[in-house]
Amino acid sequence: MSDSTKVPSHSAESITAPLRHATFRRIWIASLLSNVGSLIQGVGAAWAMTQMTSSADKVALVQTALLLPVMLISIPAGAIADMYDRRIVALVSLGIALAGATGLTVAAWLGLATPNVLLVLCFVVGSGMALMGPAWQSSVSEQVPLEAQLPAAIALNGISYNIARSVGPAIGGVVVASAGAVAAFALNAVLYLPLMAALFLWKRVRAPSRLPPERLSRAMVSGVRYISNSPSIKVVLLRTLVTGVGAGAITALMPLVVRDVLHGDAQTYGIMLGAFGVGAVVGALNIAEIRRQMSGEAAIRACALSMGAAMAAVALSRQPVLTAAALVLAGAVWMLTWAVFNIAVQLSAPRWVTGRSLAAYQAASSGGIAVGSWGWGHLTDAAGVETALLVSAALMLASPLIGRWLPMPRVGARGEEPELLADPEVRLALTGRSGPLVVEVEYRIAQENARAFHNVMQDVQLSRQRNGAYGWSIARDIADPELWTERYHFPTWLDYLRWRNRPTQSERALERRAIHFHIGPAPVRVRRMLERPFGSVRWKDDTPEHARAEMRPEMASAANARSRPLRPTK
Repeated sequence: MSDSTKVPSHSAESITAPLRHATFRRIWIASLLSNVGSLIQGVGAAWAMTQMTSSADKVALVQTALLLPVMLISIPAGAIADMYDRRIVALVSLGIALAGATGLTVAAWLGLATPNVLLVLCFVVGSGMALMGPAWQSSVSEQVPLEAQLPAAIALNGISYNIARSVGPAIGGVVVASAGAVAAFALNAVLYLPLMAALFLWKRVRAPSRLPPERLSRAMVSGVRYISNSPSIKVVLLRTLVTGVGAGAITALMPLVVRDVLHGDAQTYGIMLGAFGVGAVVGALNIAEIRRQMSGEAAIRACALSMGAAMAAVALSRQPVLTAAALVLAGAVWMLTWAVFNIAVQLSAPRWVTGRSLAAYQAASSGGIAVGSWGWGHLTDAAGVETALLVSAALMLASPLIGRWLPMPRVGARGEEPELLADPEVRLALTGRSGPLVVEVEYRIAQENARAFHNVMQDVQLSRQRNGAYGWSIARDIADPELWTERYHFPTWLDYLRWRNRPTQSERALERRAIHFHIGPAPVRVRRMLERPFGSVRWKDDTPEHARAEMRPEMASAANARSRPLRPTK
């Protein structure tokens, strides 16, 4: 186990190290152009809405429309990213976003852009990017082969967005001021094309799996089960959600700050967003140093306090220079905050569920910002932009108190590879759909070790459940107090085979800790049982032809194997 907030200093882990890999470098440059286009479109959409309506609610809903899809479809998007070729998923996602951007361009050009049309097409663009997010982020480790470079690659993706933020809004302000929103929408559509080309040229090598992929519904359930049984990830997601709700006002209300507080135009709006982006780049360049010097909890607390102070300054300032300076600080801590959360999630999730874990993180962050933006817009309509920003600042200043109850956790290394196990030998003819399956593990524990063993088994329970087991229980024989029986279930034989190969090395070590308590000459006894064995008694022999036809090769060979004593999982 290692603290995810700390990294050793080494040239291989420098911020520029991942750019030495041609695939990552090509995709990174193309994503930079795409991010510039997205921010140019954001300026055009936000400013177009301020021209079509005076409602702060409608203006804030532009950001909600772009980010709400992440909250709504992130879980299926994460499952799709883990089930299918991530390159193809990313290309399809970009196609959806390109269709939305093209629709915005045509609607603005023909004069058909109303507030509702603008919000709907922004939602389409956001849906494409929401579908792409988990596939793109979880493929970073495939583009950067060295595990030590993964945090730097994650940070570089943040830098890409924030370099774009530092120049994109300013460019967008110039484009909107000189050529109108239609030009901003068209430019965004064009800038999707380099990223599509870079992904098309990526020759991704996908490791073959000997088991078929899960169905989408089952994959989503597996992702939710993993997250719900991972205390460290749950804490990070909750902190992410709270931060998104509190800090979302700074970006959602920016057009209104420019229009109503600074009395500026589209170009001023672009400059203010550019100042925010410059600060974000500064923050991204210092991520490695922050992680070396501070724990995750200390970093999040410092960022929250700094963000609260910056937001209060933006609310009270009437000078563009002072507002821009406060936004530089806000941008730096904004970037640092999300980078710490992102790295914490990505370093703690094993490879088989990376996409779904990142999808949950995106849902928490974007969902918090989207819901917060809607609330801050309503508060602005009722009390004014200055009051809304001051309330948001107060919430950010108070948010570190959450750390007293839910501190940022220590997390393990994301690169922990699972220890692959051979399929257990069986005598019944099983297909992938055979089930439910029940596993019972019998331990003999000295009575003086009962409490310590029970405590370890609580962690074993979480490990079993997050990797796919359900209905876990532990029982103690009342007539033989040394005898303990662990019991858990799987829907099908195929689910059990997947579960066997999901635990990481640290989870295997946890199982060995439990087995270490076992006493007696015989090893731990493992029983695997078919809970409703109706199909197994309809056949005349162990491996009939019609059953063999449904088996995968490895299942058929197992069914034909000679009977041997079952061994405990090691």
